[in-house]
Amino acid sequence: MEELSFMNHNVRINEAAVNRRAATLQEFKLQNDDALAAWLLRAVTFIDLTTLGGDDCESNVARLCRKAKNPISQDILHLLLGTNSQKKITTAAVCVYPAMVPHAKNTMDTIGSNLPIASVAAGFPSGLYPLETRVREIELAVQAGATEIDIVVERHLVISRNWSQLYKDTMAMKKACGEAHLKTILAVGELGTLENIYNASIVTMFAGSDFIKTSTGKEAVNATLPSGLVMCRAIRDYYAITGRKVGLKPAGGLRTANDAVVWMNMIREELGMDWLNPHLFRIGASGLLGNIERSLLELATGHKEPTFIPIPAM
Repeated sequence: MEELSFMNHNVRINEAAVNRRAATLQEFKLQNDDALAAWLLRAVTFIDLTTLGGDDCESNVARLCRKAKNPISQDILHLLLGTNSQKKITTAAVCVYPAMVPHAKNTMDTIGSNLPIASVAAGFPSGLYPLETRVREIELAVQAGATEIDIVVERHLVISRNWSQLYKDTMAMKKACGEAHLKTILAVGELGTLENIYNASIVTMFAGSDFIKTSTGKEAVNATLPSGLVMCRAIRDYYAITGRKVGLKPAGGLRTANDAVVWMNMIREELGMDWLNPHLFRIGASGLLGNIERSLLELATGHKEPTFIPIPAM
């Protein structure tokens, strides 16, 4: 197999140390309700609001797009923000299957929204299709209106450490994206070791990925803090080498408002505040938004008087 000059084949990761750090991160709590409300409002802006059901159709994709444009009830925003409640809060993007992209694009045009449309092209969720068909699927999704493409790696390339083929395939799919951003799903729950997660992160970033993403949401094990921590360290190392910032997207397994806060804090501590914006941090989720909205409602109605909370600057 062809050698890649940027690869460090001597990477060793102390799994016990990673788990200790992850356990510490898991314990993070905000000290008051005002801070929690502000963090949760910010979390909404990181969500790629997703529908990836076999029964997806035009109507539920249209509802998804409308919810993405107005994810939080105006009544809740008024209680929390008062006169600042007109400040626009949207999710970061919507994410759909390639066949649903035209419906998402039509709805976004109808409601006057320029929110990004992401599509899980390229043989999602297995990736086990010929490269030619994966590339063509990306091209068709972009032509239909997708502005972001979420691909998935072939796990066997990682497990067999065929880094050169992984690099070439990712580069080919990046080229097919054109101006669309590329998010590369590693499917961390199926890669076997933390070293494989780290190396797959490095290879796909050097191949041009704009984001690396934990999971498809279809695996038995999806986004975990230890895998996310290793990916953060890979992003940090890649940035130190190249000066290019690559984003992180956990997907699958983030279901509660507390999950979102814990991951946001990890990004803050491991990568810095520059990464806490939708250009560099996303959360792939379908049910998370509902949990956050319920938590915000509890916070809003728990106050005797409306509390005015500035939304942190992007």
